[in-house]
Formats: sequence, C-alpha cells, structure tokens
Amino acid sequence: MSHIEIEHPGIMLREDFLETMGIKPGALAAAIGVDRAAIKKIIEGKRAITAEMALRLSIFFGTTAEFWMNLQSDFDLRLARRERLEEFKSRILPNEPA
Repeated sequence: MSHIEIEHPGIMLREDFLETMGIKPGALAAAIGVDRAAIKKIIEGKRAITAEMALRLSIFFGTTAEFWMNLQSDFDLRLARRERLEEFKSRILPNEPA
C-alpha cells in the first residue's frame, strides 16, 4: 500500500487560514476563548479538532462546524486505513448470512 502523506486538519488551519489571513495562533486562541497551547497542538498536527473546537472555529472563520469535523473525520479514517486496515482484514472475517 502506498504511503501518501495524510494531512492533519490542523495543517490546513495553519496554512490556509492563519497564515493566509495573517492571524497569529495566540490571537486565534484569545478570540475563540481557548488556551494557546491547544491551538499550537492542533496546528502542529498533534491534537484533533473536537466538536467544541469545530464550533468555535466555525464562528470565528465563518465556516460550518461540519467543515472542520469532516476534515478531522476524513483524516482519522485515512490514517486508520493506512495503519490498521490490513491487520483488521487478516483478523476479522466478513459476516456470511445463514
């Protein structure tokens, strides 16, 4: 299986929103009422975007919470496929109707 780089949604937050708009991570954190460390971990790809964070980001950036949640869900599923799919296929047999 190829190892195409899977981009964490925090990278998109950093590159397509913060850097493009000239917003510092600390300024975003203050504006949405979260700890600066939380934003730092997200934009470093070390922390997931939660439903609560998605709501905060959606209000600030004028997007939908679903936009952020879909990015996170897509990332999580791609990562799971890359890291665990073959293992699961070898251990789990499909259900066969009687």
